[in-house]
Amino acid sequence: MTETVSTELEKAAYREAVKTGIPTLFGVGAWGLVVGVAMIKAGLTVPQALGMTLLVFAGSAQLASLPLIAAHAPVWVVFLTALVVNLRFVIFSAILAPHFSYLPWKKRAWLGYLSGDISVGLFMYRYPEPGFDQRKLPYLKGLIFPNWTAWQVGSIIGILLGSQVPSSWGLGFAGTLAILCIMLPLIMNKAALIGVAVAGAIALATVKMPYKLGLLISVLAGMTVAMAVEEWLEKRHGKSGGQKDGQGRA
Repeated sequence: MTETVSTELEKAAYREAVKTGIPTLFGVGAWGLVVGVAMIKAGLTVPQALGMTLLVFAGSAQLASLPLIAAHAPVWVVFLTALVVNLRFVIFSAILAPHFSYLPWKKRAWLGYLSGDISVGLFMYRYPEPGFDQRKLPYLKGLIFPNWTAWQVGSIIGILLGSQVPSSWGLGFAGTLAILCIMLPLIMNKAALIGVAVAGAIALATVKMPYKLGLLISVLAGMTVAMAVEEWLEKRHGKSGGQKDGQGRA
């Protein structure tokens, strides 16, 4: 009887997550479509593009790498660019770790591969407190499975149709809109907003740097500023709370 109740709780959590994530799937699929087309337009073959989308599964890193690949930049620059752009996933891993530390490392590894920006954001909104809860794993799966599928379907369609899509369709602008749909819901606090503003300002100021190195600088600066602001706000909040407690006791 207990096992039946537990299974029902997990199924309900999975369904809840799928329902929560459905509104984001169109934007994810559209973003995947744009990246798929961009890979073909950058000169990758269909097998190369399919391998990249399946292995990398990170649109921003893929787009950042494509101009470098097309310009025959050194391999270390391509890898470093992708690494820096994807540093946020290290933060995502650190955020999710307290929730799933009990799982075997292999399971945590593939969960990490499937987890994306939106999935992590929605999961943390639903379960902000760390610790074990049997509903957490099915809830995360209900977010990441449809998200990964939507991305891959969109990307593969873009790859297969890339050579047939005319430039006049304005896919660059479509890509900007798609990534904005994904990014804006994640800017949920002052620290993130300030980090994005700083990264955007620096990206504009360094747009003429070779090999798109301005992107590396802007991402690092934005992340550093966001973390510094977050830490400052936490300290300020803690200090303010302590002062109020002291006044209350007095």
